Amino acid sequence: MPKGTFGVTTPIYYINAAPHLGTAYTTVAADTIARYERMNGYDVSFVTGTDEHGQKIAETAEKNGMTPQAWCDSLAPAFTDAWKTLDIDYTNFVRTTEDRQTRAVQKFWQGLYDAGWLYKSAYEGWYCVHEETYYAESDLEKNEDGEFVCPDCKRPVRYESSGEENWFFKLSEFQDKLLAFYDEHPDFIRPVSRRNEIVSFVKGGLQDLSISRSSFDWGVPVPWDEGHVFYVWADALIAYLTGIGYGDPEREAEFDRRWPIQYHFVGKDITRFHCVIWPAMLMAAGMPITHTVFGHGFLLTKGEKMSKSKGNGLMPADLVRVFGVDAYRYYFMSDVQFGHDGSISMERMVQVYNADLANTWGNLVSRVTNMTTKYFEGRVPEAPAGSEDNPLREIADTLYAEYDACMAEVDFTGAAAAVQKLASRVNLYVEESAPWTLAKDPARADELAGVIYNCLEAIRIIALYMAPFMPNTSAEVFRRLGLGEIADTTDIQEATAWGQLPASVAVEVGDPLFPRLDVDNLPEL
Repeated sequence: MPKGTFGVTTPIYYINAAPHLGTAYTTVAADTIARYERMNGYDVSFVTGTDEHGQKIAETAEKNGMTPQAWCDSLAPAFTDAWKTLDIDYTNFVRTTEDRQTRAVQKFWQGLYDAGWLYKSAYEGWYCVHEETYYAESDLEKNEDGEFVCPDCKRPVRYESSGEENWFFKLSEFQDKLLAFYDEHPDFIRPVSRRNEIVSFVKGGLQDLSISRSSFDWGVPVPWDEGHVFYVWADALIAYLTGIGYGDPEREAEFDRRWPIQYHFVGKDITRFHCVIWPAMLMAAGMPITHTVFGHGFLLTKGEKMSKSKGNGLMPADLVRVFGVDAYRYYFMSDVQFGHDGSISMERMVQVYNADLANTWGNLVSRVTNMTTKYFEGRVPEAPAGSEDNPLREIADTLYAEYDACMAEVDFTGAAAAVQKLASRVNLYVEESAPWTLAKDPARADELAGVIYNCLEAIRIIALYMAPFMPNTSAEVFRRLGLGEIADTTDIQEATAWGQLPASVAVEVGDPLFPRLDVDNLPEL
């Protein structure tokens, strides 16, 4: 029986640009924790998707001589293909143009309309077309030309006073409720720096939120007012519910079992929407709120956020061609502290790749499987009595507690470091034990068997803990050890208990898992 349900989401990504390193970073993080919790015995939901409605989409489609739906259909594969490349194992991919999303959005907002949380009024204010969001003048910044610019994308905003009537959500009535909720649930917004920003923002006062437009028709229709469509966050946020069955009569029990989920993983630039607007919407609907919104930092190169327009942006596929998918995943999870801005570079990626993967983990697998072939005809030796008392087991026996605590804190860097500590100790153990010397003395055959068995058993355990980060490599290590499918693991604590590697199974050497890289001779990007 599963321990319970566990849910995580990425943002519902805006579809007008292909996935970049930032969106991939969020998605790999969500996939890593989802894979771990599956191995940890939980029934996991992992929802991602694409946000495909809005004025900007409609205008871009028209410029390209296509209908909005055809335009979105042409762009969506960029996301599904990218996630396939990165081995993202989501449970549900929601496109906001799907019928199921329309049903969910209309059901949610009809409930709020019936409960009196919406009203109709003309809107005048500062509007950012790129973010499709209205801002109070106090929220705006100014550029070097003195123009008001969007606080999120830094593009100029425009003042709209057309008198267009919109439907508004009474967000202003939730200021005190939100502040009380933050106090009662200190882990709702993480890390603490994000929480402080949001609390300060809400204390400054909230304005009611426009949730519909009538000047264009590319969106989910408002069911009680013909000619209006929901736009942006009023639509996209509901996809988190759609992905686990909300609005689907055949999935009601599933939704009730899965909601609320544990995590929304988002970039720090959209924490306001997820930590202010979204919980207020759920409060109005009388629904429980996601346990934690985790707003991670930006990926920086030379101190700047990565961006194609600045010429410092790379696409995930570019780096996968150089490092391979598992090393790509490992680098971003192990070397960039989730929650903080992370400075990345090709030089640093090569350094981590060579130190952690080529020299430590990959080298360990190669040298131990080679010695198994050389000294025991490629078969796992029988562990002699007493060999279970060794320094590797001492680390392995405490590793689950350390690793699980890191994952509970969304500390991928700490979890990876805990596993590397065992891998490094196995390499040292090989040097200390000197199997090549033991093999020369027949009287020490049992001692040799114990050393090799301990090394192989430690490799088995390391592969299990590395699997959320590097699923393909861990599966390959299990294959070389003659074991089953590592992805079938549903109790990692039990599976990593010492001494479960069966004797006599055939061990395969194979090619190096991570051939060393030279930073001066990398393939062209």
